[in-house]
Amino acid sequence: MQRYILFRGIQALFTLWILSLAIFLSVHLTGDPAQYLLGSEAGRTEYEQLKKNLGLDRPLYIQYIDFMGDVVRADFGKSHILGRSAREVLMERFPATLQLASAAFLIALVVGIPLGIVSAVKRDTPIDMFAKFFAVLGIATPGFWIAIMLILLFGAILGWLPTFGRGGLDHFVLPSFVLGWAAMAGMVRLGRSSMLEVLDSEYVKFARVKGLSERLVIFKHALKNAIIPLLTFSGLTLAGLLNGSVAVEVVFAWPGIGRLMLQGIQTRDFPIVQATVLAAGLFYILTALLVDILYAYVNPKIRYE
Repeated sequence: MQRYILFRGIQALFTLWILSLAIFLSVHLTGDPAQYLLGSEAGRTEYEQLKKNLGLDRPLYIQYIDFMGDVVRADFGKSHILGRSAREVLMERFPATLQLASAAFLIALVVGIPLGIVSAVKRDTPIDMFAKFFAVLGIATPGFWIAIMLILLFGAILGWLPTFGRGGLDHFVLPSFVLGWAAMAGMVRLGRSSMLEVLDSEYVKFARVKGLSERLVIFKHALKNAIIPLLTFSGLTLAGLLNGSVAVEVVFAWPGIGRLMLQGIQTRDFPIVQATVLAAGLFYILTALLVDILYAYVNPKIRYE
């Protein structure tokens, strides 16, 4: 087991290094931040001085070495636009994204998993038909469109819920539902297919032949095995929600990481973009590592292989 965890940890570190290299190179392809900050009417002297102040006059590989040294110290530099530490700005926005992601994840778990399990148990019934329709609709419908429709209905027409900003519990209802919309659909679809596969297995048929009650067959024998794929999906879903959905945060004016990332890209604010994208990648990598370890505990065949 220790060897398995060590191997997964090395893979995670290598993936993080590749991600840092990709982020560093990609943000330098978006344009010159010094030119953006000064505008087209600035003189050559001002331009060169600003590039020197920002550290952009040095060779690219030197900039990358300095960048990696800063990343190890969790220092992403100073925002060109905000004039503040990128780490400080990121940590200010993180609680808003964490709260929204937690609410969305809870909604997805409470609705998605039970509906998928019940759909499989009640195969070819109206409940199953509704669950399949809901799953297809959730996966096929863009989140931003759902957000706009809910804003029109519950905000503009009915006036029941606030439609922008971060505030009390009522501010969480619409954005958390929209953010968890696709995750709910995915859990319904995966939960149903996984449960159906387990219910058709030989050991479940044997348990029924032995005369065990249907309730015992489902909850003791089938559900324990059907939940394994959902564990992996739930972990990666949580990482995705923690990264924040840019579309949801922009539509609802939510002050989270996704919106901060978009603002950094629009203004060519390299430190902000690098900090947000690295944080997003780190969430995915750490969550995937944790899910792999949990998966190995749940399914011993994985760690033995």
